[in-house]
Amino acid sequence: MRRSRHYTLKTAIHGQIADAVTIRERQVCVEDRAVPGHWEGDLVFGSGNSQIATLVERQTRYVMLVKLDGKDSQTVVNALIKHARKLPQELQQSLTWDRGTEMHAHKQFTLATDIQVYFCAPQSPWQRGSNENTNRLLRQYMPKGMNLSGLSHHQLNAIARQLNERPRKTLGFRTPAEMSSACVALTG
Repeated sequence: MRRSRHYTLKTAIHGQIADAVTIRERQVCVEDRAVPGHWEGDLVFGSGNSQIATLVERQTRYVMLVKLDGKDSQTVVNALIKHARKLPQELQQSLTWDRGTEMHAHKQFTLATDIQVYFCAPQSPWQRGSNENTNRLLRQYMPKGMNLSGLSHHQLNAIARQLNERPRKTLGFRTPAEMSSACVALTG
């Protein structure tokens, strides 16, 4: 079989995650944002091999920022497990992620948190639209080229608080913090 001169084994296996559950297998209530507790996640990269994980709740657009010491699968999954355990049980439903190598240990995350991980189609960032939009807003606080490893947990929480207290047109000009509080009050 003839291959492109740019073909490599790395590009051939990129995006292939063992036992990945695709986004098509999610429940309908996830797609229409009817039930809280379904999250979208991604990594935001900075200079100097620095990165943070962003988690956005689909219904309320509530943002959590997770400090990472590396982008390897074990580091990312351990940090996500730590943050997921802080959530009320009602807000631990599912997580939708892209096909990056950082989530190859998704089974470990699911076993530790009982949160099912779904994966987007390859090169389809619009399938996590809330997260991509939030990452764009996040760049107002963390411009491209900024070294993110210098940010403390306190600074990341302050940035997340600013995003969560920012009125959103899609929420009828209510804030994600207001929406999240209302959801927790209804479910708890």
